[in-house]
Amino acid sequence: MAHIEIQDLTVEYELSDHRNMLIALWQVNLAIEQGEFIVVVGPSGCGKTTLINAVAGLLQPTSGRILIDGTPVSKPGPDRAMVFQDYALLPWRTVVGNIGFGVEMQRGRAHVGDAEIQQAIELVGLKGFEQSYPHQLSGGMRQRVGLARAIVAQPKVLLMDEPFAALDAMTREVMQGELEQIISTAKQTVIFITHSIDEAIALADRIVVASARPGRIREIIPVDLPRPRREYDVKSHSGFGALREHLWTLLREEAIIHAHRANADG
Repeated sequence: MAHIEIQDLTVEYELSDHRNMLIALWQVNLAIEQGEFIVVVGPSGCGKTTLINAVAGLLQPTSGRILIDGTPVSKPGPDRAMVFQDYALLPWRTVVGNIGFGVEMQRGRAHVGDAEIQQAIELVGLKGFEQSYPHQLSGGMRQRVGLARAIVAQPKVLLMDEPFAALDAMTREVMQGELEQIISTAKQTVIFITHSIDEAIALADRIVVASARPGRIREIIPVDLPRPRREYDVKSHSGFGALREHLWTLLREEAIIHAHRANADG
């Protein structure tokens, strides 16, 4: 049995006119193994965020189901944690306070062990900034706080919705390397959304290419590059160029389909 099983997942939204429905995802099937790093790529509007929100339990599918270790997902739970693009930090809390906040909410307790928080801080490279507030941190450091907040909750599944999209190119590459190291230590299963082909190749065990809306799985591509990838230039690997070209071709085709449909709808 796979760790996460997505079975015939369909998600529809009612449009503002209350008469028509938008199909965000259509009969998606995907099995994810324990500790696997899955990256989802696809054109804008293909349902990537809808998929990750459904796994998080933040929305209910129209049909189909999601199982984690054989148990249907019906609501958010402590076995899953989200890392968002916009950091989502509380400005009046320090680094320590923000990291502890997620566990306080999940476990319903007023205090998180100092040792747990300190371990997470050291894991993401924030030692020495424990009492700093979000406005005193760089963008990359804020994202490290969000990542530490998720890690300290000890989830089985880490859900990441374009977490590095707002970072500059250099910081983004550093964070990719840090994330790979953290996941190799924590052994979580990861579903990661990105628009970056290079980022997908740098991080993924498998890349799921989503089609233009309604979102379906067009292709699942294994990434057989050796790990740890942070220790060498992935782009210099002999298989990188062909893999990147294949992904680019798929995404370009889906983007054209998306544009044609948008024009037809308009």
